[in-house]
Amino acid sequence: MFGLGLQEFLILLAIVLLLFGWWRLPEIGQSFGRALQGFKRGVTEEQKEQVREPVTENAESASSDSVQGAERPVRDPAKSSTPT
Repeated sequence: MFGLGLQEFLILLAIVLLLFGWWRLPEIGQSFGRALQGFKRGVTEEQKEQVREPVTENAESASSDSVQGAERPVRDPAKSSTPT
């Protein structure tokens, strides 16, 4: 996962046990799990919003053009006024 081997993981677990005690480990694990779940939820919501944004922006610009009635003139390169 993070490049930790069995020995590193056991040393890390022993340090956590010494710092917090065995009776607090379930609480710490539960709060860590909730934090990860909230982070994942936030990331997925952000990705969904990013996917929706271009669609709504295009729809808004198209509807604003049709409401204003402004049509853009089309340039024909064959009828260019540049002398040859």
